[in-house]
Amino acid sequence: MRSMNQLEITSLNSQALNRLGIAQKAGKLITGEQVLKSIRNQEAQLVIIAQDASNRTKKQLTNKCKYYNIQYHIGLTIDNLSKAIGKNNRVALAISDRHFANMLLKNNEEGII
Repeated sequence: MRSMNQLEITSLNSQALNRLGIAQKAGKLITGEQVLKSIRNQEAQLVIIAQDASNRTKKQLTNKCKYYNIQYHIGLTIDNLSKAIGKNNRVALAISDRHFANMLLKNNEEGII
């Protein structure tokens, strides 16, 4: 059974990838070990976790998101996430800006991502 916090995103198009890149350039994207910290501080508005992340990483991040009631998505690959933001080996991203998060959520509702 899927949690209410988890988004159903089945595909990702270039527009959504571009928006992740824009969020990165605007300084509204958190990566690496800071993702967990941003969840704990409730700074994260949306967390994106790579589907090929380790089970331990996925469990740790999803449990924290559920506890702090932060929306998350599992389904992209490490390669997709990394290319979108121009960094290597990114397993998870946290979007700290509500507007960027809403933009991606709106795209999800419209079937764009």
